[in-house]
Amino acid sequence: MSATLPNLDDYRAVLFDLDGVLTPTADVHMHAWREMFTALFAAKGVTEPYTDEDYFTYLDGKKRYDGVAGLLASRGIEVPWGSPEDPSTADTVCGIGNRKNDVFSKIIDEDGVSPYPGSLALLRQLSAEGKPMAVVSSSKNAEKVLVGARIRDLFPVVVDGEVATRENLAGKPAGDMFVFAAEALGVEPAESVVLEDAISGVAAGHAGAFALVIGVDRGVGEQALLDAGADVVIEDLGVLVGDAG
Repeated sequence: MSATLPNLDDYRAVLFDLDGVLTPTADVHMHAWREMFTALFAAKGVTEPYTDEDYFTYLDGKKRYDGVAGLLASRGIEVPWGSPEDPSTADTVCGIGNRKNDVFSKIIDEDGVSPYPGSLALLRQLSAEGKPMAVVSSSKNAEKVLVGARIRDLFPVVVDGEVATRENLAGKPAGDMFVFAAEALGVEPAESVVLEDAISGVAAGHAGAFALVIGVDRGVGEQALLDAGADVVIEDLGVLVGDAG
């Protein structure tokens, strides 16, 4: 963890990634991708197994279908792009992405989700102070996760995969989604903070010219987050409680 912690009171708004920053759903995504791709590779006779490194390289923080396309290409698998409306049985990029979402939704519905305790403590503090906050997530499941975690009402602005598609926003590592969220909050990126755990998300905050990009190290590694553009790296949002006000 970086030695000097920022004071969030110095900034007008705070923008959070969701999976791996506010909720431990990154682990659920990893499990769902692993289950789906392991079965897919077996069915297609791919000998190189799916690994967690594949998740961090091709999927973490990316739009769902972009991530699927990148990982399929890495194994020499060619399928049509298809349409987001494709059923999960379709042998298309979109169908395969939707297949993973079926697995993810089943896990969330059965097991639920809770925010990280440190993240919840920081959210409550910032909310009590009236600090404008937004969630910026590549996931199309963000609304479901926020509602399930009982924190949806804390965010006047949620920019997720659905919004990105509707507004034709480039996904992370481009800064478009974060900039769009800042504009929706009525603040400038140059006076706002981004908190991200993914390399692509940190790069997006940096690309959006935000005043401060905080990397949250949930396993990617401090140096990797710094190299992607993080100004400071922490291991848990709870360390910022008390420093935000």
